Amino acid sequence: MGGPSGLTYSVVPVVAFVVGNAVLGLTGGIGTAIGVAVVIAAIRLLRKEPVQPAVSGLLGVAVAAFVAYQTGSAKNFFLIGIWASLLLGTVFLVSILVRWPLAGVIWSLLNGHGHAWRRDKPSLRGYDLATLALVGVFAARFVVQQWLYDQDSTGWLAFARIAMGYPLLAVALLVVFWAVRRSGRRLAALQATA
Repeated sequence: MGGPSGLTYSVVPVVAFVVGNAVLGLTGGIGTAIGVAVVIAAIRLLRKEPVQPAVSGLLGVAVAAFVAYQTGSAKNFFLIGIWASLLLGTVFLVSILVRWPLAGVIWSLLNGHGHAWRRDKPSLRGYDLATLALVGVFAARFVVQQWLYDQDSTGWLAFARIAMGYPLLAVALLVVFWAVRRSGRRLAALQATA
């Protein structure tokens, strides 16, 4: 996720948008957010850090800014993120229902260990719980941020986006970590006895 610098780089453009919007109006907020995102990308480039996260962040800010600009409403800066949470939560939930929990699938893709965990019911249940924790994160983000959106609370939307971003995801990732360790121990023990 980029560590502390990734957290900072993802938060700063959102804060810049809200402050810029409050001081300079919608167009000023959009310009401020995009300007900050460009500066972050340049800093990463100068430091020879991977620029992909910064480019992705810049693209996300640009799309959100475009939506806000086209609609003329600052709260619409957050609209894509709100609906992305609903979409991701739905996809993760469906993955549990079809018995391919995405926490396990993604972990398998990252480490290249295959899908042996699917044949072990306790491991499968562990990944179900890990995926369900992620569903909870996405659902909470959608419910809270959609409510704030409906209330026209742009400042609180920014606060919720930051507070429900990495901190909330970190809690869910603890459940994913537990499932990965549990499954790894179980599969190693099963392989040793085979």
